[in-house]
Amino acid sequence: MYSDLKVLRTTSVLVASLLSLPIPSAFAFSDTQSHWANNCINQMTPRQLVSGYPDGSFRPNSTITRAEFAVLMLNAFPNAPVKRSGIAFKDVPFGYWAHRAIQEAYQRGFFSGYPGGVFQPSQPIPRVQAIGVLAGAKNYSIPDNAQGTLRQYFNDASQIPGYATNAIAAAAINAMVVNYPNLKQLRPNERATRGEAAALICRALNIYAVPPQYIAGVEIHPQEVRTLPGGLNSVPTFNSNHPELVESEGILLSTFPSTGMRVPSAHLNFPFQGRFDIFSHHLARAETQAQTRPFYQGVIVHNPSSKPVTVEVLQAASYLGNPDAPFKDLPDMVDNANGTVYSGPGSRTVSDVLRGIRHESFPAKLVLEPGQSQMLMNQPIPVKQAPASNGRSTLMRLQSDGAVYVANLAMKAPQTSDGIYRTPTLEEWQKLLLEGELAQPRGLKPTPLDPPKEPTIFGRVAGVSQGAQWLAQITDTLGSDNLRIPQPGESFSYVLGTLHLVTLSTGQIQSAKMLARYPDSAYYAHSNYGVEYNLTLPLKNTTGQPQTVTVSLQTPLKDEGGTDRLLFLNPQVDQVFFRGTVRVSYEDDLGEKQTRYVHLVQRRGQLGKPLVTLNLPPQARAEVNVDFIYPPDSTPPQVLTVKTLDRE
Repeated sequence: MYSDLKVLRTTSVLVASLLSLPIPSAFAFSDTQSHWANNCINQMTPRQLVSGYPDGSFRPNSTITRAEFAVLMLNAFPNAPVKRSGIAFKDVPFGYWAHRAIQEAYQRGFFSGYPGGVFQPSQPIPRVQAIGVLAGAKNYSIPDNAQGTLRQYFNDASQIPGYATNAIAAAAINAMVVNYPNLKQLRPNERATRGEAAALICRALNIYAVPPQYIAGVEIHPQEVRTLPGGLNSVPTFNSNHPELVESEGILLSTFPSTGMRVPSAHLNFPFQGRFDIFSHHLARAETQAQTRPFYQGVIVHNPSSKPVTVEVLQAASYLGNPDAPFKDLPDMVDNANGTVYSGPGSRTVSDVLRGIRHESFPAKLVLEPGQSQMLMNQPIPVKQAPASNGRSTLMRLQSDGAVYVANLAMKAPQTSDGIYRTPTLEEWQKLLLEGELAQPRGLKPTPLDPPKEPTIFGRVAGVSQGAQWLAQITDTLGSDNLRIPQPGESFSYVLGTLHLVTLSTGQIQSAKMLARYPDSAYYAHSNYGVEYNLTLPLKNTTGQPQTVTVSLQTPLKDEGGTDRLLFLNPQVDQVFFRGTVRVSYEDDLGEKQTRYVHLVQRRGQLGKPLVTLNLPPQARAEVNVDFIYPPDSTPPQVLTVKTLDRE
């Protein structure tokens, strides 16, 4: 069995989109209706991931062989890249029914063989192998203490073979492991059934059809999940995040016209006028000391008209990861009154802009004469020692009284005659703009939106997105002045940062649409990096008893199983999904107006601590304002949760 799992440390399989077909509403196998994985099996069948038998049965409790699981893996990951040449297994002759599937599964690194050059295709696959093969295909990261992780999840962790420890631990922290009927019993060496194999693949492919009470490490919180009122404004954003890791000089994003440019396809021809934002987040890396020559990032703004144009810089911040804002291990919640608490350049940048700050390195305004270009930013992304990387996050809010074009460019630092690195000149930037190609590497193309396919490659953003602010007055109904608090012991949540196929069952996509984009860029500005959320909750206690109410930001698991629940993780994992500052304004119990800035760190599936706790007398009303700018290096979705505590 070791040979089947040894590839898990190095497998890097691209998760491909699945064939998506309409699901017949009346479809059902004759023998799955009462099976715990029935919904999952029925959703997999029209996707051509599994099939039944001629008699209309599925036989969910029958075992599945290694050859059959190889076929399932190819159905689930049809575009996984080839990793190695084929091999002639002694027990898989050319005429064997699964010969081709076994060969392709081997070439893609899903399976290896056993000593002696055999595959054992008819051997029922143990659960530990099935889970491990899927974990390798997903390329999950391995936790630092795999043995300790397994003991937290499973009572029978000691039965897991040593070769599979890392793979099973990685699958567990990613909520892929399905155990029925006992959540804490992995039964690693038992034969996997067809129903169990289907459930594991549903979890690996984000098909939200497995009952959550059988997913290891998942906590179910019954509560109402609601769409977020309000919406994005129409302010356009110059949104530059592709490629995130920049390895070559060139154009990161240009909204200049293509006329006269050597590479017309690198320019999107989108003029900005009035209010607009600039968001940028890019990394540089040096593998060797010879590669430590710093990249510079230059933002050019150009006036194409025959009249002067004034561009005001309202707020602006830009930070490097090193030395300005390194990633730090911070508590879940820290007061951040002075803006001195941060973890990463994105966290620090949006915190400053939220406070209305403009860094001195940015001019208060630029006056552009007719046909003139000026540098809005000309800053390095240095990497001083190798191997290492560094990143720069930038957010600007601007106002222009005329049309302007903007470009974000990457250039290796020029050198003086004595070999000293220097800042590029405007003329050098203009030459790169005219003659340059798109910076590399371009990365994976996003999965088309229609028809929806899961799993999905969302892609990085390079283009102009629409919307810089989400303003919401959260009340019971449209036209109402109040938001009635939940009953004691209950809660409800409003979704934040939802995107295509990740809506927590609400169907609401909050991601800013793209007004202009490169063909290999994302279709939406996923996660709304740099977008400010201003949320007002006019809470009212309509009961006849005093109530204690909390308002929290939380990071539930991705789940499309219904708006009557949220899923969280227990035990907690290390993957940070949100790090940034939130401003909370409210009236305290004495009626005094309070404003707090708190820095939050939330991990995937984390409940989160209350931002504010209020004691509301009967029929009392209290307004709470929650404001934040969605920070780079964060991962949606989040929710804003209102909870009324149980009365003691």
